[in-house]
Amino acid sequence: MSKQTNKTSSLCSSPFDISSRAKWKQNGLTVAGGNGYGNEINQLSSPRGLYVDDDDQTIYATDYMNYRIVEWKYGVTSGQVVVGGNGQGNGIQ
Repeated sequence: MSKQTNKTSSLCSSPFDISSRAKWKQNGLTVAGGNGYGNEINQLSSPRGLYVDDDDQTIYATDYMNYRIVEWKYGVTSGQVVVGGNGQGNGIQ
């Protein structure tokens, strides 16, 4: 029989309401990126947000420092740029 330890931590700021009684998995699965920091299509640089589309089994990641949004389909090893990726723009005109 193995001893199970539950750890809790608090977030300073979060847009989500996470219960103080939430239990976290000890082992995770990388679903996007995972190839270090960079600007290649299989890398992210300062990802800031994720959107998960359960119907299409797709994750959209905002890749802040690469000025792009990358789409990652289930089971692929590289993403596809769906917005941006041509450097910093000059704002909304």
